[in-house]
Amino acid sequence: MAEPGPGPAGGEEEPGPGGKEEAAPAPKKRRLAAGERYVPPPRKLSTGVSFGTVHFAETSYYFEGGLRKVRPYYFDFRTYCKGRWVGRSLLHVFSTEFRAQPLAYYRAAARAGRLRLNEEPVRDLDVVLKNNDFLRNTVHRHEPPVTAQPIQILVEDNEMVVVDKPSSLPVHPCGRFRHNTVIFILGKEHDLKELHTIHRLDRMTSGVLMFAKTAEVSKRIDEQVRERQLEKEYVCRVVGEFPEHEVVCEEPILVVSYKVGVCRVDPKGKPCKTIFQRLSYNGKTSVVKCLPRTGRTHQIRVHLQYLGHPIVNDPIYNMEAWGPDRGKGGKIDKTDEELLKALVEEHRSKQSLDILGILEEDLNSSAENKDCGNSSDCTKSAQADPINENSCPAKDTKDLERNDTAACPLNSDTNLETLEKNKELGSCEIQDGQTGEKSSEEKDPLCVECKITRRDPSPKELVMYLHALRYKGAEFEYCSKMPEWAMEDWEE
Repeated sequence: MAEPGPGPAGGEEEPGPGGKEEAAPAPKKRRLAAGERYVPPPRKLSTGVSFGTVHFAETSYYFEGGLRKVRPYYFDFRTYCKGRWVGRSLLHVFSTEFRAQPLAYYRAAARAGRLRLNEEPVRDLDVVLKNNDFLRNTVHRHEPPVTAQPIQILVEDNEMVVVDKPSSLPVHPCGRFRHNTVIFILGKEHDLKELHTIHRLDRMTSGVLMFAKTAEVSKRIDEQVRERQLEKEYVCRVVGEFPEHEVVCEEPILVVSYKVGVCRVDPKGKPCKTIFQRLSYNGKTSVVKCLPRTGRTHQIRVHLQYLGHPIVNDPIYNMEAWGPDRGKGGKIDKTDEELLKALVEEHRSKQSLDILGILEEDLNSSAENKDCGNSSDCTKSAQADPINENSCPAKDTKDLERNDTAACPLNSDTNLETLEKNKELGSCEIQDGQTGEKSSEEKDPLCVECKITRRDPSPKELVMYLHALRYKGAEFEYCSKMPEWAMEDWEE
């Protein structure tokens, strides 16, 4: 749950563009024993749900200091009771699995009517959960800022929308991001709705991003992806003088942490391959063309680190936490736990935990979600399950080629864990959607974020020198302009 109370975990989907749900015929109620609590059967929800006008109207943007910001808004996280909660009290579930907030918060949220069980206000947190119980948690949601750089539409026709994605923007709702995502900005500002995600890019990666307008087109291109007919070309700027000759890296990659989003080379990892070719060298840094032949999480970034030439401003793989050699040759000399702690401490000292997509509160919450990657983005498009939002990179599953980047799991079994990654709590109104200057907004009395002043990142901090330059399939080829930082004569 957004850390307070249950949120999405059981697979509840948001209504589609019309905001309506398709309810199953009401079955006859069985006679209850004395004192037994009635639990309604699960609702049948319409399939093919996508984000629409109702979702886009939840809040609005304003721009400040080169950043796109989202006005805080109220949002419902929803979940069906997970199997392991059956027979446990709601209070016990909160105290053992959602420790980012004290129990006093949950009691206050219940008193404020923000926790609902089967659509009835929770009056007693000692209520024992039963199979098919449906929980709703209303939170006051704050999103991190992203760059104010606009999304450039490269191509739009009857089948496809292709954009040049700015760095710092997630593709779709994930973790703490919802409105500050490509999907929502295209819907709110360009009236492009019900798009099908074909591939994804890391939040900090810029460049060519393709969407299909229909399921048929998505399926056709997906088949090319599965048959490895899709050619991908990236460009990056790395530390030092990269070799002039072609370099091929086939080191396997293992995910270290789904919560923080960290990978490393490891013999137990997934097989992968990247081809590198230097384009230029300015005496300090090199511009390198990257041709990934597989699509593991952070593949290009991890392989470059292994080769001793990490991306110049990579906020994960070019950090002192990796040791004096910064992970070159796979030499780390730390356990995974020590590495994660060192990375977090380094960003904490720079007040840049937001770059990792986590908050201090995340570090105090329950143990990392172990099954957060069971679904990966490969099996289901993001817009088909709008409520499931998790900040973890997706595990590689059957469709390895689609996971070009850190995608977000869409497994209904992980939704409630998602809530502890969202630090926004609240009551039950939706604010007016206005654009332009920031308005004076009332603070929410229960919201932790409303009581905290965070340092905004600078626009420069929200750029990483990795760009998807070209995607080519059997029937198409889409290219973007070379970014300014990749020019041969560029100097920082």
